[in-house]
Amino acid sequence: MKAQLKPVSDQVIVITGASSGIGLTTALMAAQRGAKLVLVARSGETLEEVRMGLADTGGDAIVCPADVADRGALEEAAQKGIERWGRIDTWINDAGVSIYGRLDEVSDEDSRRLFETNFWGVVNGSLVALPYLKRQGGALINVGSEVSDAVIPLQGMYSASKHAVKGFTDALRVELELIDKAPVEVVLIQPTAVDTPYPQHAANYMAEEPKLPTPMIEPEDVAEAILKAATEGGRDVKVGAMSKMNTMTAKLMPSVGDRMSAMQADRQQRDEPASRDREGALYRASEDGRTHGTPNT
Repeated sequence: MKAQLKPVSDQVIVITGASSGIGLTTALMAAQRGAKLVLVARSGETLEEVRMGLADTGGDAIVCPADVADRGALEEAAQKGIERWGRIDTWINDAGVSIYGRLDEVSDEDSRRLFETNFWGVVNGSLVALPYLKRQGGALINVGSEVSDAVIPLQGMYSASKHAVKGFTDALRVELELIDKAPVEVVLIQPTAVDTPYPQHAANYMAEEPKLPTPMIEPEDVAEAILKAATEGGRDVKVGAMSKMNTMTAKLMPSVGDRMSAMQADRQQRDEPASRDREGALYRASEDGRTHGTPNT
């Protein structure tokens, strides 16, 4: 059964990772278009500031501080949305974090924590959302990456987690759309590098401050793709020309893709020594509330 998706203005949307970057940008754009929002992130203070700002301009949102690694906390967030509005139309799994460092140097503890957020956070959100989305139809949108198909050195565990997100999302789509004929659109968003605070939130094992390789796209580009998926559905949505090129190269010319990936190693390091907490936002909320990255990142 094909899902009958509503205009954004008529939707109740849950967004994880809503306190910064792509998640916050999506929340702001959805609110401008009239959506009712359930904002989920560890950064509770930032979420409340966002909610108050939206309320000042007529936006309608509730705040649910939660770690996506905790399925029970996401169930509580879903229930709050149901109690407030009676339904969930779109669920967006955006929360994520990275680690800069060679795979043989990153601790198992840090790698597992990354997977708890990036992979299990998506699993938890998806499985919590499904009963509500099946009830009246809707969209489940998981934010992957171009490295759901390609890879990038010095962020190997991040790449692995985004491959896992794609595998889970693809399998879930087959089960829901083709076997169960459920009225749910399951969409994977695959952006290229995005100008968000992502490098500052990442854990960092390098001697230099981390950055994303250019060219970068704007978080508004990804938010627009997400909201389009919420109203039109889709499958694998590549955002940015480099995402299309890198995923195609990885599939059709993998050896060339490997060499192109290797060229990105030096381009992920700023010309200044690392000076901040190595753990970044891996284990704690950032509370910075920024949609875009810092200059020269």
